[in-house]
Amino acid sequence: MITNHIKNMFEKGKSGNPKGRPPGPNKTTKEIREAYQKFVEDNIPEFTKWLNKIEDPAKRFDTIIKLSEYFIPKLARQEITGSEGRDLFENIVVKFNTAPEKKKED
Repeated sequence: MITNHIKNMFEKGKSGNPKGRPPGPNKTTKEIREAYQKFVEDNIPEFTKWLNKIEDPAKRFDTIIKLSEYFIPKLARQEITGSEGRDLFENIVVKFNTAPEKKKED
């Protein structure tokens, strides 16, 4: 059976590609992104017309966000904590109207 052959092709814990995947983006993916970017850049006036045909502002904005994902890298989420993983802001107190009160004169 073919699946058994594939399972037994490599020793357990050893890869068929010991050097691993080469660093950097996949060449095909990079080429597709570049072609898509060129398509968008060459058609900016048309995109503006197409986007203006979307009547619902929320849908229009959602479309813009989806298109931007091809050009603007997504930001990684960072979590900042205090020592030993505690809340960094646990001891911060915010006071308003801290000017000394004026004494009423009788």
